[in-house]
Amino acid sequence: MGNVLVIAPHPDDEILGCGGTMLKHIAEGDNVYVCIVTHAAPPIYKEGASANIQKAAKQCHNMMGVKETFFLNFPTVMLETVDRYKINDAILNVEQSTKADVMYIPHYGDMQKDHQIVADACMVAARPKYKHRVLKVYGYETMSETAWNAPNVQNEFIPNTYVDISDFLEKKKEALSFYGSQLNPFPDARSLESIDALAKYRGALMHMNAAEAFMLLRELR
Repeated sequence: MGNVLVIAPHPDDEILGCGGTMLKHIAEGDNVYVCIVTHAAPPIYKEGASANIQKAAKQCHNMMGVKETFFLNFPTVMLETVDRYKINDAILNVEQSTKADVMYIPHYGDMQKDHQIVADACMVAARPKYKHRVLKVYGYETMSETAWNAPNVQNEFIPNTYVDISDFLEKKKEALSFYGSQLNPFPDARSLESIDALAKYRGALMHMNAAEAFMLLRELR
């Protein structure tokens, strides 16, 4: 049994990026924790929007079997206004308290600035100098964020790890249904059809029915 920590800039990123892998970890007896970094704060979002989304996240995670969900409540789409050390320290505290052996973090080349800032903070938190050391760090892809940035070498998502989620794809889509307000009709990138298509494409690359792809960023042995 191991401890797995998934860092999500926004609610639903964790399911989009690695929902099937989370379910697989849980089925194998691992403790899966989720840390959602931001919340929908005024003035950009209406009062009460955050509570509704966080309620949906808790219901989603309870259905999946997530051990605990952490909400850091930094402002969505305004992370660049927050002192970096505050974000670094908050993620580090969660990582150390969960004693995470494996971390899944957003791809640092994503278009959304929140994703970039969170990815950088995760790598600071995962430095192998603390009392508890993270053994593996993976970057995940997020539909509508990972593929839409300006193409260059640094931004490119180049997977080197594939997880077979053939037995968990349908439940991943069920988990996403809790975030109904974040989903749109196909061909929107954030549609159930698009999620299904990506999983089957990633699976076909490795002769699997469905897979999630990751970039292994660090491994300690």
